[in-house]
Amino acid sequence: MHGRRVTQEAGRAAEFEAFVAGAAGRLLHAATLLTAEAPDANPRARRLLTLALGHTYARWHRLRDGDPYDCARRYLAVRFAHSLRHRLPGRARPGPCGPLAGLGAQERLILVLRLYEGIAEEQTAALLGLTVEHVHTVCEGAASLVLHPVGAAGAGRPG
Repeated sequence: MHGRRVTQEAGRAAEFEAFVAGAAGRLLHAATLLTAEAPDANPRARRLLTLALGHTYARWHRLRDGDPYDCARRYLAVRFAHSLRHRLPGRARPGPCGPLAGLGAQERLILVLRLYEGIAEEQTAALLGLTVEHVHTVCEGAASLVLHPVGAAGAGRPG
């Protein structure tokens, strides 16, 4: 009995390792876009990724018929959204950089889910607890700011 359990755990670990090998890069890129950190200096994005992968591993045995990538991506987005609501005042963060640096955190979150991850407006709204109209409006405005930055420096927004 004990031998079978050890074998099952080893198989579970091997399956999860294969999942991480295939999905971690894309999830880290999504997390880096969300946090607007530099790709080579992204401690918040790496923490988000670690938490999302830990959450997914904890549910691995229940994901047999589900999509582990979806589970990890959902956790990543929800955890990032939660951090926006519970950000401590006075906590210094380095200035954002990267292609989405001119956007606010919620704009980045919606844009990454909708355009980078390809999640439908309805699913994005349900995941974030927003209306579909709000998601549509924010996505449209954020995409416009990224595609047509305001100002000579291309900072995204005036002032």
